Amino acid sequence: MQTTTKICYLGDDSVLGAAAYLSGIMAHFGIEFDRVNSDQKPGADFLETQYAVYVLSDYPAKNLSDADFAHLEKCVKNGSGLVMFGGWESYFGRLGEYHTTVLKEILPVEMLDADDRRNYAQPVLVVPADGKADSPILAGLPWNTPPGVGGFNEFQPKKDAEVLLQAVRFGVTQEKQYFQFEIQAKTPLLVIGTYGAGRTAALGTDVAPHWVGGFVDWGTPRITQDVPGGDFVDIGCDYAKFFRNILLWAKKEI
Repeated sequence: MQTTTKICYLGDDSVLGAAAYLSGIMAHFGIEFDRVNSDQKPGADFLETQYAVYVLSDYPAKNLSDADFAHLEKCVKNGSGLVMFGGWESYFGRLGEYHTTVLKEILPVEMLDADDRRNYAQPVLVVPADGKADSPILAGLPWNTPPGVGGFNEFQPKKDAEVLLQAVRFGVTQEKQYFQFEIQAKTPLLVIGTYGAGRTAALGTDVAPHWVGGFVDWGTPRITQDVPGGDFVDIGCDYAKFFRNILLWAKKEI
């Protein structure tokens, strides 16, 4: 079996759609990757290659065969990273995708066995868990001005996992010219762990609209990046750095 330092990125439709965002981030930072669209199954060489990191983001579990899942489990146990980002086709999601697969053993979270999608019209801020702002993935980012998201998949961390980020949900009411903000709930949003020799990460929200919300515009200056095979993205620099950091951490480069 051949090994590669590339990332295998599965999901988020195509680079003509939502996949342009993470693809643009990787292109901007010079991170090499191969793509599998959401409507495609992995190619024949998938079972012959061990990637440095596997990213599953809004990718239907039905596209992966038993052999694909077994290969993925073997690669992570042998040192590959595994990252899942949120979406309707992530975790349990809209159709009940991953909670009965081997990923329930690999990921650092306990997935729900019912619809885990949470959508909010009022503010949901992304905030480091206590004492975690200086962890490798989060260090150097302006958490004093936390970004907001519109929703996420709900899950719970496993007992040996580490919660780095929380989604803090607010209820906002207006009385004349005054606004009152009340914290309604705090939910684990980014959880990291290990499986065998591999690093694993689970992010509840997604990397591309719609759940990512204002997070995509976090940071100045902005980054405009051409996307190979697609168009371009125009994004906040701190948003880009955050997702780069997750990938580099999973690759054991930070």
